[in-house]
Amino acid sequence: MADTDAEKPKARRRKALAGDARLAAPPDALAIPAWTLARAPTINDVARLAKVSKKTVSRVINQSPHVHDATRAVVDAVVARIGYVPSPQARGLAINRSFLLGLIYDNPNAQYIVNVQGGILEACHREGFELVVHPCRQVAPGFLADVKTFVQRQNLDGVILVPPLSEDAALIALLRTIGCRYMRLMSVPLDEPAAMVLHTDRAGAAEVGAHLAQLGHTKVALITGPQRYRSTHERREGFLGALAEHGVTVPESWIVEGLYTFETGERRGMELLSGPDRPTAIFASNDEMAAGVYKAAYRLGIGIPRDLTVVGFDDTPLASRMCPALSTVRLPIHDMGRLAADRLIGRINDGDVGRTQPITVTPRLVVRESSAAPPA
Repeated sequence: MADTDAEKPKARRRKALAGDARLAAPPDALAIPAWTLARAPTINDVARLAKVSKKTVSRVINQSPHVHDATRAVVDAVVARIGYVPSPQARGLAINRSFLLGLIYDNPNAQYIVNVQGGILEACHREGFELVVHPCRQVAPGFLADVKTFVQRQNLDGVILVPPLSEDAALIALLRTIGCRYMRLMSVPLDEPAAMVLHTDRAGAAEVGAHLAQLGHTKVALITGPQRYRSTHERREGFLGALAEHGVTVPESWIVEGLYTFETGERRGMELLSGPDRPTAIFASNDEMAAGVYKAAYRLGIGIPRDLTVVGFDDTPLASRMCPALSTVRLPIHDMGRLAADRLIGRINDGDVGRTQPITVTPRLVVRESSAAPPA
């Protein structure tokens, strides 16, 4: 009887070792039922096949340190074998996160939004987040209430704002009140530097002014963006200031406002180029409006760059595809979206530790075929 009792601890140890061997088994040794190929696997399937609780699976997926290595190995093996992909909602339930970011915008330039969105999605894909996009109108009644409803209904972990919404003090105050982290793309530094991707538009536009003056242009016109955008004022001041340093003055009648759209670029281009005395160079404050100027010049029989130099801003894919290729200021919009999302996800995960300065991006002039000296 004593011998039998003495064997019990040994039997228990043998059983434990067998369990450890099962947990340490390589993925190919795990028996994966055929039914897992017939439908999308669930977290319950992973738990059943790994012989652990659903809570343990959730801990492994969310990289909790409170899981034994052997258990983590077998759960990871099952996940890999059956192709289980955890949903952001399932992950979020475990750690009180939604893994959702929002992009909120009121911007008429579709290409700008596409480029920003592409950069954000790149970061989201790498970090396991999803993106929800919300267009809105800043001047509409109930604008702030609309944004608040969107953020709370989607349970967003954070939002990214582009101009002009990124410049809206009331919107920033709302996001702080409801506890929603944010990043904003800005052309001038404002409060909370850690929450900002700063693009120095003034410096980029100054390069355009210097470029046109060095080519010998003295009859220069400017199509600005909407007055409610800070970028409009930054680009205007940088451009006019650089021209003034070279002794070139732009008449007030040749400084006209556009809306960052192709249509307003064409309309303002027609106005500037239809008179008997016309500019030999036009700086359009974004590529969409520059494309509109191209159309106006074509309609009027004005050759680019033979009779007219045109320079844009942003360096969207459109710029290099135009004929002739457009000289423009390269603003890395895709990268700005990615950098904003990377910083925002870092703030969500770790707080603001070590994040005290804005991310700064410097635009640079890219000279292409639309630049030439003025006609003799």
